[in-house]
Amino acid sequence: MSTGTPGRHRRSRKKILLAVALPTALAAGAATAAVGIGSASAAVAVPKPDHVVVVMMENHAYKQIIGSKGAPYLNSLAKGGAVLRASYGITHPSQPNYFAVFSGSTQGITGDDCYNPGSMSAPNLASELIAAGKTWGSYNESLPSEGSTTCKSGKYAQKHNPWFAFKNVPTSSGHTFDRFPTDFTELPKVSFVVPNLCNDMHDCSVGTGDSWIKNKLDAYAVWAKTHNSLLVITYDEDDKHSGNQIPTVLYGQPVKAGSAPTTKYNHYDMLRTLEDLAGLTTHAGKAAGASDIAGVWN
Repeated sequence: MSTGTPGRHRRSRKKILLAVALPTALAAGAATAAVGIGSASAAVAVPKPDHVVVVMMENHAYKQIIGSKGAPYLNSLAKGGAVLRASYGITHPSQPNYFAVFSGSTQGITGDDCYNPGSMSAPNLASELIAAGKTWGSYNESLPSEGSTTCKSGKYAQKHNPWFAFKNVPTSSGHTFDRFPTDFTELPKVSFVVPNLCNDMHDCSVGTGDSWIKNKLDAYAVWAKTHNSLLVITYDEDDKHSGNQIPTVLYGQPVKAGSAPTTKYNHYDMLRTLEDLAGLTTHAGKAAGASDIAGVWN
């Protein structure tokens, strides 16, 4: 009996050590897994910039802009910021894409005809911002007057300004472009800039539009780089020859310079990202099922 006792004691000690070590190991593994999950979540989380300015350009495919000698300024922003290598419009022609990126739906619009101002009530980026107590505005080049809901005026086209269609968006938030602040701290939380039919590259050259962005928005881009703010430049649709792949460039302090993710994104993903950048908890239309843009944030 005495000779067997030490062996039993050793076996007992082994069982006790195993009983202690196993939960510890499992806990450590769970902690490691939790760290991994947290890191993954952090990797796809979006920042919370103070201001976001979105510029909508027209009718050019990715390859017509990115890498093109005709767009030196846009390419400089892409180099110093981020370019999405697989960004896509939703459809053709222009107008449904504007509604998609603003409200998460084309709202049944299939053409470029003028809509009835104030005829829609669906949730949209502006109504969500306003409901959350945040600020919104649009700056529309060649708009004949503040809050004008006119269909056409010179180089201005209502089809590129979906906000006037919604009764839950004040027409007073639709500004002429000359109201774009020079003191950028006065900008809304989120705003859209829409050049006229020449400067958005619809009627005029790539170089014309590229120069317009440089002349009108470079000061903001420089400021955004050091003031927790963001500039987004994207397009409504391509030239109908590249599967609706469009250029999309992001620039500012929250953006990781030189990033160029290849994940496929569209206008609904852009809307989802804008909503989350603004800290909104609601998502309009198909943005609710869309993805935040990832791989571009510091």
